[in-house]
Amino acid sequence: MTRTRTALLAAMTLVAGATGTAFAVDPGSAGVAAVPCTVDYKIQNQWSTGFTAAVTLTNNSAAKSSWSLKWSYAGNQQVTSGWNAKISQSGATVTAANETYNAQLATGGSVSFGFQGSYSGSNAIPATFTLDGVTCNVDGGGGPTDPPDPGGPSSRVNNPYEGAKVYVNPEWSANAAAEPGGSRVANQPTGVWLDRIAAINGAGGKMGLRDHLDEALRQKGSGELVVQFVIYNLPGRDCSALASNGELKADEIGRYKTEYIDPIKAILADPKYASLRIVTTVEIDSLPNLVTNTGSRPTAVPQCDVMKANGNYVKGVGYALNKLGDVPNVYNYVDAGHHGWIGWDDNFGPTATIMKEAATAEGATVNDVHGFITNTANYSALKENNFTINDTVAGKSVRESKWVDWNRYLDELSYAQAFRNQLVSAGFDANIGMLIDTSRNGWGGAARPTGPGATTSVDTYVDGGRYDRRFNAGNWCNQSGAGLGERPKAAPAAGIDAYVWMKPPGESDGASKQIPNDEGKGFDRMCDPTYTGNPRNNNNMSGALPDAPISGHWFSAQFRQLMQNAYPPLS
Repeated sequence: MTRTRTALLAAMTLVAGATGTAFAVDPGSAGVAAVPCTVDYKIQNQWSTGFTAAVTLTNNSAAKSSWSLKWSYAGNQQVTSGWNAKISQSGATVTAANETYNAQLATGGSVSFGFQGSYSGSNAIPATFTLDGVTCNVDGGGGPTDPPDPGGPSSRVNNPYEGAKVYVNPEWSANAAAEPGGSRVANQPTGVWLDRIAAINGAGGKMGLRDHLDEALRQKGSGELVVQFVIYNLPGRDCSALASNGELKADEIGRYKTEYIDPIKAILADPKYASLRIVTTVEIDSLPNLVTNTGSRPTAVPQCDVMKANGNYVKGVGYALNKLGDVPNVYNYVDAGHHGWIGWDDNFGPTATIMKEAATAEGATVNDVHGFITNTANYSALKENNFTINDTVAGKSVRESKWVDWNRYLDELSYAQAFRNQLVSAGFDANIGMLIDTSRNGWGGAARPTGPGATTSVDTYVDGGRYDRRFNAGNWCNQSGAGLGERPKAAPAAGIDAYVWMKPPGESDGASKQIPNDEGKGFDRMCDPTYTGNPRNNNNMSGALPDAPISGHWFSAQFRQLMQNAYPPLS
């Protein structure tokens, strides 16, 4: 959590005394005007040569269609970068002006922005701020020596899922129950996806964030309850998969902060919901893209190079962790890909490193991360029992098979446990827990192997015995043959906080063909069953189901297949 104290901004008033000095009086005194603006300036992080700061400006005067805040430093501080405002500096004087998306500042309204700076010697808080030339009063929030926020990490339980029920989304439950045989799983808990700004208040007649939290309180009763949300709206979202592109352009980090994360944080922080355990899955498929799909790799995608260069994935994840981590009953789990993406040596360590970078960006610390989640919305088998990574067949290692392709991990459980150790080595807390999304990785039904494959070759051995029946582990869209996996449960294995259904089964990964929509979601050929592939799936067929709707929409045929192929089987 960010180590700052909460600013209590009092509306003070100033009048001139007989000697001309200004002093504070009761705001209720007759004939006295309120201070026109207040400024909350906090140093969030500070090191030997630099710092980050957050500024909140509150307008107590007439509404404004634009604004400009100025201050001067007593020392040699230099602003090096900023966000949510156009920041410039001339000598010791800094000017922060509105962006186009936050120009309107109502009476009593506030706007927040931040920046990074350098300094040497002292780093004193500016004494005076002016809004459009008028002096404000300032609350100089403390810096990194402030005491921890109330309800910091120590107030959280080690595993939020232990001893708790998990929220059943009534909207998903109704869709599941309406399918033949769907009542068998309609009471299972699933994640709620906040995949655009409109979802916060409810889009297309669906429940909004407060609606879900209010329903969670009803379901909670007198016990403990976990409610799960997927935070999924980064600028330039999912740079390698058009089906899950989002509404925010690559450079709209300001909108992500002020229009998406800040409103979510404000709702989650409502004391009304303090008794809930709120689990967030933070920005799936973002950070690993910066490792695997950039630069000179054959898997590189130009848009991923853009996101690596502008830093907005790292900044966005850091900001989300920082803000949401300040809420004492929020448990942040960062998405960590899956074994068929990150399991190779040249991906494994670098991915942990970039996650540490994001977890210490924009005022976040590793204490804002409670754990990580793997296999979110993916299909990787939980445990392959018919062969091991150490097996040798016909003189060749299992790692040499076309399916394993030199990966060090065969399944999600082994990957999640090993990646947890790597994350701890990278600097995360030794008590972090892992979640594994088992919503669609059961791979049961008639095609499920009952034993090892033939030992004719390493490929016949692996292909004949593997549960995961995809053409390639890089296939991710509406996979044919998939089934429901392990039902959600707490503490199922060492280092694993829970198996979860974070992706609601039956909600599409993407459309099979171009479908116009107002959600910013494009058409990805990986969702087209006729597609012959690309370097990211070793040029295999996509394996996608036909006639799928856009991502997040109900896909009845997929749900029925998932029930049919469930493993463990449905009774």
